This record gives sequence, structure tokens and C-alpha cells, in this order.
Amino acid sequence: MTLTAAPPEAGATHGRRAPRRRWRHAGTVAVFLLPSLVPLTLYTLVPMVASLWTSLHEWDLITEMRWVGLGNYVELIGDPGTRAAFGHTLYFIAGYLPLVYLGGLGLALLLNRAMAGRSLLRGIYFLPVITSWVVVALMWKWLLNPASGIVNWALGLVGVSGPGWWTDPAWAMPSVILASAWKDLGFVMIILLAGLQAIPKEYQEAAMVDGASAVRRFRHITLPLLSPSSFFVVVISLINGFQVFDQVKIMTGGGPGGATQVVVSQIYDLTFRYGRAGAASALSWLLFALVLLVTIVQIRGQKRWVTYG
Repeated sequence: MTLTAAPPEAGATHGRRAPRRRWRHAGTVAVFLLPSLVPLTLYTLVPMVASLWTSLHEWDLITEMRWVGLGNYVELIGDPGTRAAFGHTLYFIAGYLPLVYLGGLGLALLLNRAMAGRSLLRGIYFLPVITSWVVVALMWKWLLNPASGIVNWALGLVGVSGPGWWTDPAWAMPSVILASAWKDLGFVMIILLAGLQAIPKEYQEAAMVDGASAVRRFRHITLPLLSPSSFFVVVISLINGFQVFDQVKIMTGGGPGGATQVVVSQIYDLTFRYGRAGAASALSWLLFALVLLVTIVQIRGQKRWVTYG
């Protein structure tokens, strides 16, 4: 009787080949992702690591760095100017977010109806979104000019004395909020309009047959089914609100009297006015930590009010 070696089990052969296939698959994916990974690494990840390293030093962009550890963070946390900048940023968000969301929702509801020139109006309302912030900020600075602006002129026609707007510490931030909301209304409108058009018409028709009023249909059908789009808009608008800078720099420069000095403006001034790149990097990371915390809270809390399907 001749003894022959048993053939290797198919499972063992497959087990040896599986890691090779996984590596081959990973290599193929990496090749396709290289056009995105290379700029992401060079222009995002590397600067982030460099900024974190810089935040642990004192550096004026000219001389050699001097190690201070967490000294910049401790100093910034105890600095009244830093707390004021965060307070102004939160003030901006508190005024900007409701205004841009409610205004965008109103436009979306209006332009979701059948009406003449609907496509043209959608394009007109979206036009500010693709317009440069320099143009928009300068335009609103002119419109809100206390002495010669159109807004105060129009208020004067109805017997109202217009405020000082961006020249008045009490009205400077509302001026920035108004310009920011006007520019971003079109973006919110497009996102919410897409959400409205994704709601099946059968739900509305069934509710109408049951005798539900327009208010009840909006509250119990439209808003819940629009919540995923609303969630996206709120998250993006909050992140943009924390990073507000362009309009502040152009319209007020952080004034008058520091009334509109937001966090990103503070980062800019620390770097280019006071030569404190280390402190500016530390403040950037404090802002990043706050934005990350707020975003995590929003994502975890979405189950309470966001309805999918």
C-alpha cells in the first residue's frame, strides 16, 4: 500500500492568500487616493502638526523658537482679551445662526412652490454665496454707512434715526451678523430646498385628506422629514461661525474699541501685529478643541431630533 501526502486544506491556502489580497487591495486604493492624499498631507496635516509644535514655543517668526511648553495655553486661558474674543464669537453665532437658518428656510419654502421665474430667483438668491467676501463686506460697509448709507437714508424716510452701525460699538457686531447672514442665505436655501423636494408628496396629500391644516402639516411632516438637512446646515453654519474673520477684518477691523474682535482676528493680530506666532498657534488649537467639542455634542444629540426615513 502506497502512502501519499494529504493535499493542503483549501482553508489554509485561502488563509495565506488573504493577507496578500488585502495588501494588494490597500495598495490599489492608495494609488487612487494619492491625488487627494498628497495635498491633504502637505497642506493640512503637516501644517497642523507644525502649528501644534509651534504652540509650545515662543516665536516671533524671525528669531529661533524658545520652548515654553504649555505656557502659551495657560497665559491665553487667563487672558481677559482671549475670553472677550471667544465671547464676541459666541455673540456672532447667537445672532447669525437663527437668522441664516430661518431666512434660508423661508426662502426654501417660498421657492419650493410653483411660481413664475422660480429658477431665476433661485439663481439670484444663490449669487451672494459665490461672491467674494471682500466685495460683499465692502458693499455692506457702504450700505450701512451712518452718514451716507442707503439703509439709514431709507430709515430716515419713515422717520427713524438710523444707528451708527459699524462705527458704534453696540451696533458693530449686528452689522457683521447682517452681512454674514445675507451672504449665506443662498447656501442654506439650496440645502433645505433639496431636503424639501426629497419629501414624498404622498405624505402631504394624505394629511390634507385627513383635514390637517397647513401649520400642522408643516410641524408634523415637513420639519421632521427636513431634520437631516437642518442638522447638516446647523453643523456647517456653526463651524463657519466659529471661524468668522473676513467680514470682521474688512468691515470693522475688530473695532470699534474691540467690540468685534473675534477669535480668528485675535489669532491674526497675535501673529502679524505682535509677532507671537506661538501664542497664535495655541489659540488656534483652543478654537479647534471648542469646535470639535461642539460638533461631537451635536452628532451625539442628533438622535433626539433628527429623523431619517
